[in-house]
Amino acid sequence: MKEEQQYEITICSDSVGETAEAVVRATIRQFDAHQVRTKRIGHIKTEDEIRTIMEEAAKRGGFVAYTLVQPELREMMKEEAVRLGVRAVDIMGPMMQAFIDTWGDAPKRKPGLLHQLDEDYFRRVEAIEFAVKCDDGRDTSSLLKANLVLIGVSRTSKTPLSIFLAHKGIKVSNLPLVPEVKPPKELFLVPGNRIVGLTMDADKLYKIRTERLKAVGLPFGAKYAAIERIDEELRYAQALMKQVGCLVINVTDKAIEETAGIIMGYLN
Repeated sequence: MKEEQQYEITICSDSVGETAEAVVRATIRQFDAHQVRTKRIGHIKTEDEIRTIMEEAAKRGGFVAYTLVQPELREMMKEEAVRLGVRAVDIMGPMMQAFIDTWGDAPKRKPGLLHQLDEDYFRRVEAIEFAVKCDDGRDTSSLLKANLVLIGVSRTSKTPLSIFLAHKGIKVSNLPLVPEVKPPKELFLVPGNRIVGLTMDADKLYKIRTERLKAVGLPFGAKYAAIERIDEELRYAQALMKQVGCLVINVTDKAIEETAGIIMGYLN
């Protein structure tokens, strides 16, 4: 890609378009594509809308990713893609066709089923509220109510990981580990298989904490980012994780999604 040129991916859906956007963004992360932007268009109802969208995409020179459950809208998208020479990626269609071919079932063809206010939806909302309430050791009694307890020193991604897992419906409480602060008694009552320890290479943690100091305007030489202090905290955390008998994950250079995948596989 030429750095000076801007590119656009149009995301189309007859629902809100979150599914297609998630796939597109996951794909973008695999490339050095900072100059690529996305445009999401949801709740598409008519073939005329698709015709207009595709003509605009043709002018801009990008491509289109879509999730359309109505067969007539999918067919129009394909026809316009051919007519205008615009690449269009059908994200949901091949999966639905595989379902039909394998089991002979017919799709409901109703947009937005993924986002219905069903039991799973309310479970995710409850988990997110739980994660916010129990973040950073605020409510130690929550450790016994959590599906999962994350422990680790400062800046090992406990909070973003808690929220990410909460979106999957997992109630997560997280607890920072500090040598001078005695862990709450509740931690030792949680089964080891419901605790995950997060650790990180000292040099990486040093860089992250140094950047954090800059962001909050603290002096560069603060103890928080001293390599000796970081080594001390990591040794303390490692010993405590061994004591509670939990899974330990080194999150150095791991994306939140990757760490979450390891944890969900472990929980299952």
